[in-house]
Amino acid sequence: MSFLTHLECGRCGRQYDADRLWNLCPECGKPLLARYDLLAAARALSPAGLACREPNLWRYRELLPVRDPAHRLTLGEGWTPLVHATRLGAEVGLDRLYIKDEGLNPTGSFKARGMAVAVSRARELGVTAISLPTAGNAGGAASAYAALGGLETHVYMPSDVPPLFVAECCALGAEVTLVDGLITDCGRRAAEDGRPRGWFDLSTLKEPYRLEGKKTMGYELAEQLGWRLPDLVVYPTGGGTGLVGMWKAFDELEQLGWIGPARPRMVTVQAEGCAPIVKALHDGHEFAAPWPNAATVADGLRVPAAVGDFLILRALRESGGTALAVSDEEMMAAARLIGRTQGIFACPEGAAPLAALLHLRQQGWIGDHESVVLFNTGSGLKYAHLWPPQLAGQSACSTRK
Repeated sequence: MSFLTHLECGRCGRQYDADRLWNLCPECGKPLLARYDLLAAARALSPAGLACREPNLWRYRELLPVRDPAHRLTLGEGWTPLVHATRLGAEVGLDRLYIKDEGLNPTGSFKARGMAVAVSRARELGVTAISLPTAGNAGGAASAYAALGGLETHVYMPSDVPPLFVAECCALGAEVTLVDGLITDCGRRAAEDGRPRGWFDLSTLKEPYRLEGKKTMGYELAEQLGWRLPDLVVYPTGGGTGLVGMWKAFDELEQLGWIGPARPRMVTVQAEGCAPIVKALHDGHEFAAPWPNAATVADGLRVPAAVGDFLILRALRESGGTALAVSDEEMMAAARLIGRTQGIFACPEGAAPLAALLHLRQQGWIGDHESVVLFNTGSGLKYAHLWPPQLAGQSACSTRK
């Protein structure tokens, strides 16, 4: 069973019936968060009891929103490796460096987590058609789980996304609309088309349950580290559900009595060509102004305005964390370094945390013996177009005929 009790606005605190379909808070237009009876859950569950469960995110099913097991959709998402990156750690002077490799999820990214839960819950509540704007990976994941659940899928993408993202959605049965512009433009078009047709809007943080799938990264991190948390979590941030979800997970784990009050310092990494959260944090603002002319090779970081901006900023400040931007060139160099030391083919977004780590080490912000977890959020395979020899250079990619 699920211990889900209600939904609560992350901004104004108003509460809503969890067994109705909702997008944003009707009162203030901000994201809704799922809440659980954690006292009852603590009596029913224990960390030891999880050990024999299936190695996917549904091992935490009582703390997820799907009530009827018949509606749980799974392709094997979650329980991704937490790699002790010893060779990479030796390069950067850290002996407790880890990489959480989300590229091994179904559809090749962490987006599988959010969509597994969101599509399952939407189906349970009677949804038959979904729509969403996407920079790529979320569209592929939504298409996969909607196909598994028999839902109709309408995906809106910027027209300049890498072709593999479009191909993936098409192969999984989605209707794909390419939009000239950014993901925010795609969101407007998806809403215009979907509202009169009754499609349920599955946009980032515009419904409550993608966040619940993403929070399982925080549960797994604690479980894989023996119910202790690292000193730092370094995370690439576009829409921000991953970081916000983990911060929510840590609070739930403490209320369950499975961890103590200590928290990691949370670090947001964005691209220099699109860094609204970085600017808002350093300017002392609660909300982030839209970023003009957003541009980066990391499509998942090209999010000029995040609906959950205040939740991201809140987590950074409460944790004593920080935010910084890195260049596209630094991301690609970091991807090469991860690849040649750890054998992980990281996407540009997933390489951004290493690029940020190098800056933070130079600044003395990270101690030599602190435990640090970098998140690779997806496979580099979908960014194969960035790696031809003429772009990568012979020093990065030696080829011969």
